[in-house]
Amino acid sequence: MDIQTIKEQICDVCHKMWQLGWVAANDGNVSAKLEDGTFLATPTGMSKSFITPEKLIRIDARGNVLETAEGLRPSSEIKMHLRCYEKRDDVWSVIHAHPPGATGFAVAHRSMDMYNMIEDVAAIGSVPLTPYGTPSTSEVPDAIEPYLEEHDVMLLENHGALAVGGDVVTAFYRMESLELWAKITINAVILGGSYDISRENIDKRRLACSFSGICHKNAREYTKYSLRFLFNLPKNLPARFDT
Repeated sequence: MDIQTIKEQICDVCHKMWQLGWVAANDGNVSAKLEDGTFLATPTGMSKSFITPEKLIRIDARGNVLETAEGLRPSSEIKMHLRCYEKRDDVWSVIHAHPPGATGFAVAHRSMDMYNMIEDVAAIGSVPLTPYGTPSTSEVPDAIEPYLEEHDVMLLENHGALAVGGDVVTAFYRMESLELWAKITINAVILGGSYDISRENIDKRRLACSFSGICHKNAREYTKYSLRFLFNLPKNLPARFDT
C-alpha cells in the first residue's frame, strides 16, 4: 500500500474517532508502519478532528523524527506504539483512544473477559486490563508488553484502550468492536444481567473461525485447546489448525 493511501486512512480513522466521541481535545493517537521500517504517527497537542496528511510525522524505530511540518512533534505516547511494533512483527498499525464504554471498564478496574457476544469472542477475544502506567513514560509500554503476544486489544488501567492490527483499518475495527461490546455489556447489566455463551457454542464458533482464518490472535490458541478438549487430539496439532 502506498504511503499516501496510508496517510489518508490514518486521517479517516482520526476523524471517525473524534466523531464517535472516543477522543476529546488532544486525546488519542494513531500510527502505522511503512514498508521501509519507518512509521507515521499523529502529532501531539492536536485534536484528531484537525489531522490532515501533511500534519502526520514520520519517525524511525527509536522515535527520532525524520519528517515533520514545522512546529509539530510526535505524540508523547509513541513509546507505547513502538513497543507494539517491536514485539509483534504482524502489527502494522496501533490505535490508542478513550472510548467511553471500554474506558469505563478500565476506570472500574474490570477486564473484559466475559463471553457474552459471539461476534466479539471470535473477533477480539478476551480483553485484559493492563496495570497502570504513567502516560508518556516507559511505564506504559512495560505494562502492556506481557499481554502483547496473545492479545490484539487491551484496556489500560485508568487510561483508555489500545488496539493493534495488520493495517490501520483492522486496528480501527477492533477498537470499534471493543467499544460496542462494552456498551452492550453495560446495557445488559442495567437490564438485569450479562450472561455468557455456553462453552460448547464458543468452541463451535471458534472452530469455524479458525478454519476461515478470521479469528484473532488469542482465539487461535484457544481453538487448538478446544479441539484437543472436544476430540481428544494430541497436543501437536496439524499445521492447518495453526492458521
